[in-house]
Amino acid sequence: MDNNIIVNIGVQRFDRIREQKAFYIDKTDFIREWWDSGTDVMLITRPRRFGKTLNMSMLECFFSNRYKGRSDLFEGLSIWNEEKYRQLQGSFPVIFLSFANIKAAKYEDMEYKIAKVIAELYEQNNYLLDGNLLSKQERAYYESICPQMGEAVASGAVHSMAGFMQRYYDKDVIIILDEYDTPMQEAWLSGYWDEAVTFFRGFFNSTFKTNPCLCRGVITGITRISKESIFSDLNNLKVITTTSSQYATAFGFTEEEVFKALDDTGFGEEKQGVKAWYDGFTFGSCSDIYNPWSIASFIDNDGEYDTYWADTSGNGLVSSLIRQGNTTVKSAMEDLLAGRTLTTELNEQIVFNQLDGSTGAVWSLLLATGYLKVVRLERVGERKKKVYTLALTNMEVASMFEDMVKGWFDGSTETAYNNFIKALLINDVDAMNEFMNKIALYSFSSFDIAKNVSDDDAPERFYHGFVLGLMVELDGRFEITSNRESGFGRYDIMLVPKDREKDCAYIIEFKVHKPMKEKDLAQTVANALNQIEEKRYEAKLVADGFQPENIRKYGFAFKGKECLIAHLL
Repeated sequence: MDNNIIVNIGVQRFDRIREQKAFYIDKTDFIREWWDSGTDVMLITRPRRFGKTLNMSMLECFFSNRYKGRSDLFEGLSIWNEEKYRQLQGSFPVIFLSFANIKAAKYEDMEYKIAKVIAELYEQNNYLLDGNLLSKQERAYYESICPQMGEAVASGAVHSMAGFMQRYYDKDVIIILDEYDTPMQEAWLSGYWDEAVTFFRGFFNSTFKTNPCLCRGVITGITRISKESIFSDLNNLKVITTTSSQYATAFGFTEEEVFKALDDTGFGEEKQGVKAWYDGFTFGSCSDIYNPWSIASFIDNDGEYDTYWADTSGNGLVSSLIRQGNTTVKSAMEDLLAGRTLTTELNEQIVFNQLDGSTGAVWSLLLATGYLKVVRLERVGERKKKVYTLALTNMEVASMFEDMVKGWFDGSTETAYNNFIKALLINDVDAMNEFMNKIALYSFSSFDIAKNVSDDDAPERFYHGFVLGLMVELDGRFEITSNRESGFGRYDIMLVPKDREKDCAYIIEFKVHKPMKEKDLAQTVANALNQIEEKRYEAKLVADGFQPENIRKYGFAFKGKECLIAHLL
C-alpha cells in the first residue's frame, strides 16, 4: 500500500478525517441532493457500515453554525464547486443525536441510556442558560434534564431543545438522528418491544411531527420499521430504502470509486478478487455497490481478503432467526448457501413481532441488513405485485453464513459432528449412531426454542440445521441437495460427489417415530429405508451414471432426542 495514504478504520467524524487528510471518497454531492429535495423529514435505511454515520457527520459539519467558517473541510470536494451551496455552510443550528450505542436488556436501561444521550445534548448547549433567553420556569426545566428524567420528560426534551435553539439563533433547527433502530432491535430481542414502541411513538411525534421549530429532519437506520409501530403520527416522513434509486451512490462505494482507490493504493491487480469478495450490493437501480468498511479494511491490511464487514458486530438477530426459523427458512438457506436463488414477495416495512412466524419478514430483514441482494424484480399478476429474486450478496456474506452454521455446532458437539461426517464417509454405522445421538441431545434445543414451535416441528428444524452443517463441512467435495424430486417422490438429502472415483453418492431419509403405528425406532428406521426403495429415490443418480454399488442409502429415525441410523446393504 502507498504509505502516504492514511486509512482511519472506524473513524466516523467527517471533520477528523478531513483534518488528517485520511482516505476519503467524496460523497458531498449527497448534501446537495438532500437539500434540494426539500423534504421535511426523511428516513434513509442502509446496512451497517455503509457510511451512514459519516454522512450524517458530514451534514452536521456542513450546516451547523458550530462549524461556521470551516471551508477547509470542504475545499476540493464536489459540494464546494457552486457558490449557492458554499453560502449554506455553517448557517443553521443543528441537533445531532445517535442511538448507535443504545443496547439494553431491560426497558428501564434503554430509557436511561436514551435520557443520557439527551442530557448530553443539553450539556453541550448550556450556553443557552446565559443571559435572559430562558424564563425562570424554562431554566428549571432545563436544569432538570438528566439521565433519571423519566419517559414523559425524555420523549419531549428534543422538541424543547429545538425551541430554545430557534429562539437563540432566530432560525429553525435541523435535527439529525443516526441509527434510530438499534434500540428497537434490542427491544425485540430482549422482550420489551411493546414498551419501547410506546416510548418511540411519542418521541418521534414530538421531535419530528409537532415541532414548529424544525427546519429539516433526517433519520438513518438499518431497517424500515413498520409505520404502524413507531411512525404512526409521522405523515410527513419520506422513506428511502435499499430498493429506492434516490441517494443510490451516496452510501457505499461504486465500482468505479473502488477500482480507482485500488489503483491509487497499489492494489490495482486485485480488482477481480475484490469484486468477487465484496461486490454485490444493489441500491435501487444501481448495482455493483461495495461496502466501504470491507474496502478500507482490505487496503489497510495490505490486500488481505477477509470477512471484514461480517465480523464488525454481532449477528445475533440474524443467527437466531435462521437457527430457530421454520423448515421453509432453513430449506431456503440451503439453496442460498449452494449458490442458488430465492423467489419471494417482500414488504420492506419490518414488523418485528412477525419475525417468528413470517418467512417474508425474515427475508425483508436480511435484505435490509445487506445479507441478501436483489437479483431480479418482476411485477406479476393483475395487481402487479412485486416478486423479488434474491441471492446471498457476495463471497464475504457466504463465508459469514458458513461460519455461523459451524457455530451452531459449538464446543460440546463440534467434535461429535465432525466425527459423524468421518463415520458417514467410511460407512461406520455404529459410530454414526453414537455421534448422532450426541449431536441430537445437545442440538435439538437450539433448533426448537423459537416461539410457537410444536414438538412435532423440532425434528424437522433440527434436520434442516443438520443439512446446513453438512453443506458447510462438505463444501467442495459434494453437491448437497434436499427435498428434491427423484423417482416417485422427494428425498430428504442427497449427496453427489464431485470426484466419483473417490466418493460414493448418498441418499438420507429422516422419519419421526409414530407410536400409534410403529412399535419402536427400529420399525421407524425400517420404514425410512423402505421409502427410499419404494419411491426409487436413486433414479436421478442412476440416470447420471452412478452404479448401484456406489449409492449409499441411510435411514434416520427420531424419537424425542433419541436417534437410530441404519443403512441398506
